Amino acid sequence: MAAYAVCVRDGQLLLARSPAREGGHEWVLPGGGAEFGEDPYDTVRREVTEETGYRVEVTDLLGVHTNRVVLPGRFPGRAVDHHGVRLLYAAHITGGELRHEVGGSTDLAAWHDLDTVPGLPRVSLIDTALHLWRERPPTGRPGTLSETG
Repeated sequence: MAAYAVCVRDGQLLLARSPAREGGHEWVLPGGGAEFGEDPYDTVRREVTEETGYRVEVTDLLGVHTNRVVLPGRFPGRAVDHHGVRLLYAAHITGGELRHEVGGSTDLAAWHDLDTVPGLPRVSLIDTALHLWRERPPTGRPGTLSETG
């Protein structure tokens, strides 16, 4: 289980940069995996601070995204059947200063104009999160997206 923040301010989205599986880098939402016993609300606040330097207030639960993928395992011939549950929250900055994470899963944090996000190398969860942020479906389910990345 993981929790991610959608922080939009003055027409810009806060993102973090992470190494891509295929090499290079890709942009991700600030957030990440919950520690054992940790409430997802606390997870998203902790992760945003770790990855961006900002403190946030969570304002809304936008929705839940799930995925299931079979990943190559650590041992030959043994794959891992992974089921991810991601909670997506709207949040706004309450303090702190923008900084980059050192020694973590990301290496850069930055604000991006919302209209430039579709052109960024990014994980598809960003598109799902922005859809939920814009549409606010009552079920919290993303539905069908017209644009994915």
